[in-house]
Amino acid sequence: MSDRLKVLPQYLMPKGAMTRLAGRYASKPLGGLTTSTIRRFVARYGVNMAEAAEPDIAAYATFNDFFTRALKPGARPIADAPLVCPVDGTISQVGRIEGDQVFQAKGRKFSTTALVGGDAALAARFEDGLFANLYLSPKDYHRIHMPAAGRLVRMVHVPGELFSVNPTTARGVPGLFARNERVVCVFDNDSLGRWVLVLVGATIVGSMATVWHGVVKRSGPVREWDYPTGQVALAQGEEMGRFLLGSTVVMLFEKSGLRFNPAWKPGGTIRMGEPMAA
Repeated sequence: MSDRLKVLPQYLMPKGAMTRLAGRYASKPLGGLTTSTIRRFVARYGVNMAEAAEPDIAAYATFNDFFTRALKPGARPIADAPLVCPVDGTISQVGRIEGDQVFQAKGRKFSTTALVGGDAALAARFEDGLFANLYLSPKDYHRIHMPAAGRLVRMVHVPGELFSVNPTTARGVPGLFARNERVVCVFDNDSLGRWVLVLVGATIVGSMATVWHGVVKRSGPVREWDYPTGQVALAQGEEMGRFLLGSTVVMLFEKSGLRFNPAWKPGGTIRMGEPMAA
């Protein structure tokens, strides 16, 4: 069966209603029901609770508390590199932006302008630069960290679809990451110039949050927040946000002499803090 046919049911599913329902359930303290849900989830997906700061499943009041769990100190050392991996997950695609086109999957691309919510001037800065699409599976650690130090310039919430973001859907849905709901975070760095980290929503992703804003609530129109220089500055490796249920991170970097870690290939497993570029 083709990937297009495999994802066809997603066009018909009530994705918004399913996501709202999952979000409400995941945020409620339901005692033994929450604990049993977490226990089944850990068993099904092979979640490594030994590296969690709180390994006791029964200690989590809500499913979201468990899903966005912290790790033990030192569990993810930060490499000495100009860019470090911001998440635990799998490399969906990584490489050079071809003009303004980002490679999604075989036969699928999307434009940088569409990804950042229609800002052509911002997108033009990344022409022929670098991109990385990183997928977080259900078993992964779901906090997102800074690949490099950055001064926050702008945050944009772009409403959109809520397709799944797994590899099959990436192959089957045109423009997936520029089509789903997303939170676009724009940073400046003295060495890297301007760069973008995009949190991409998906089916049953209850919400997305950043450390400076909290939960970014869903709404109809595109919303934008501008930040004066120095108001929000984060160090490399510092937490910048999290998914309440899992999704994908897309990053864009300006053209420079940077090269991605040669070991990074599509389908490869990655861990937060490892060298991403040199």
